[in-house]
Amino acid sequence: MRIVMALAALALFLGSCVPAKQYNDLKATQEKCENERQDLTNSNRTLTAENDELKADLESLQKKHSRLKEDTTALNKDYRRLRLKQKDLDDRNQELLTRLQSAKDEGSEENKKLVKILRDTQEDLLKREDRLRELEQQMNAKERRLADLEEELKDREARVKELEDIIAEKDAAVRALKDRISQALLGFKDKGLTVEQRNGKIYVSLEAQLLFPSGSTVVNAEGKKALLDLSEVIRDEKDITILVEGHTDTDPYNGGGAIKDNWDLSVMRATAVVKIMTNEGKMDQTMLTAAGRGEYVPVAPNTTAEGKAKNRRIEVILTPNLDKLFEIINE
Repeated sequence: MRIVMALAALALFLGSCVPAKQYNDLKATQEKCENERQDLTNSNRTLTAENDELKADLESLQKKHSRLKEDTTALNKDYRRLRLKQKDLDDRNQELLTRLQSAKDEGSEENKKLVKILRDTQEDLLKREDRLRELEQQMNAKERRLADLEEELKDREARVKELEDIIAEKDAAVRALKDRISQALLGFKDKGLTVEQRNGKIYVSLEAQLLFPSGSTVVNAEGKKALLDLSEVIRDEKDITILVEGHTDTDPYNGGGAIKDNWDLSVMRATAVVKIMTNEGKMDQTMLTAAGRGEYVPVAPNTTAEGKAKNRRIEVILTPNLDKLFEIINE
């Protein structure tokens, strides 16, 4: 009886071994996935920085716009004041001409005084007219600059508004998808499955106890149902990419064959999940990527059994397509 059981266990073990080529392919897929994940993180940071920079530029332009309005108002006041002064000088000049005309017969000395006053007044008038022309040129330049600035301000505001609208639209779509996923997987809520929205992405986390027997890469019946329910909800979503990440605790892997350690185990489990979602769940294979993170991204301390159970998990990460945002930023 013991010999039969041993032979059965040996057959099961040999059946689970993975060829070296498939293992190497999985390693390459894992590295590709990590690179894509890093690119998405960098892209998200770049988008946030671009949005913050646009808002800072918008605030700076608004301040410049206010200062130019203040300068233009001051110039208008100076212009009106000089115009009034010029009119006063014109009146005085006319009065002096009249007095000069009437005093021609009263003696040359008086005429000389009046001529000097008239000349001084005319020189002052010419200087003020030059200053008025200078102020007019400055005011026209300020008004042109103000018009250009207002146009630039409108363009920036429109661009910021467009970015904010797209981000809001993406956030709303992600929230709606998260709600549909949560509703579809409600029956697994108390069985180690959680659905969260973080950093514009949806994280569906399934503890290993829901999916796999201990140390195995074969998904059990209940785990398969959860994955097929998830696939049903997201199958027709065309504007997302999906990363399936395997995670383990820190306990050393004691199996054999092609799986050497926890990192290998996490990759194989992620691949097993992807195959169920694509083969049986009819998901588009180009939308999914399998990756393993081993024990290196824990969500709980590995010092307790409960913490280790949380760390042994599969995370299905749904990321919205941000191509339209990048097109706007690069314009």
